[in-house]
Amino acid sequence: MTELLLSLHVLAAIVAVGPVTVAASMFPAATGERAALLHRICRVYARLGLTVPVLGLAAAVSLGVLGDAWLVASIALTAVAAGLLVLAILPGQRRALAGAPVRLGMRTGVFNLLWATVVVLMIVRPGSTTGA
Repeated sequence: MTELLLSLHVLAAIVAVGPVTVAASMFPAATGERAALLHRICRVYARLGLTVPVLGLAAAVSLGVLGDAWLVASIALTAVAAGLLVLAILPGQRRALAGAPVRLGMRTGVFNLLWATVVVLMIVRPGSTTGA
């Protein structure tokens, strides 16, 4: 069961988070219909992305690593990234689509850096006692 949960978690991260990071990064330079499409991709895949932490928590419980520092840090960074997406990036995209001047480049860069850090933590797992 652990392998299934971990596999689903990784697949969900690739399928859901990947498109959001790419679309959010491309949005500041986009205009017109292309920008609207990128905003829609961000919204839809952000919702699908909710499965990533759910499956990740289930896998962590199954692995017995829920209290490990690397996982706690990953959860915190994931929460910050999600907050940034929901509270700053998506509303900024909406404002841009409405014609307001916005600066999204740095926000999306930080968002992507947070996800990259989470990926590294998931692979390296500093201080992990699982032996892997």
